[in-house]
Parts: sequence; C-alpha cells; structure tokens
Amino acid sequence: MYTVTNQIFIMYHPFGLTYGFQIPKEVPHPDNNSPIDLTNTADIIIYIAIPIAVLILYFIWRRKLMKSKK
Repeated sequence: MYTVTNQIFIMYHPFGLTYGFQIPKEVPHPDNNSPIDLTNTADIIIYIAIPIAVLILYFIWRRKLMKSKK
C-alpha cells in the first residue's frame, strides 16, 4: 500500500526503494577506517605534533595580544 509520501519518493527517485543510493568509493567510511598507527612517524607528526604546535603558538599569540593591550 502506497501512501502519498511513498508516491512522492518514488516519483522523485525512479528506482524506488529497491535500488538504494550510490556510495562513493574514494572517501573513507567508518567501516573501512583503521585506527591511528603511532609507530608511523607521519601519523605522529600529523595527529600529535602539529596540534600541539598550533596550541603553543595560539597561547604565545594571546599573551602578546594581552601585553600589547596594556
């Protein structure tokens, strides 16, 4: 039994409910991701060193900004 919303859905999607939607193959999905490998130097630099450096630079910048306002 089709309701109005099902008829509208099928009208806009000619393959209906059986075809499904296309999933892009080039983007990572939660089902095929792997955890961060901390033995890899690139992962350590990207996920640990760069964020820490950004935080340190932010606090240095804020300190200089506060001193220049005084």
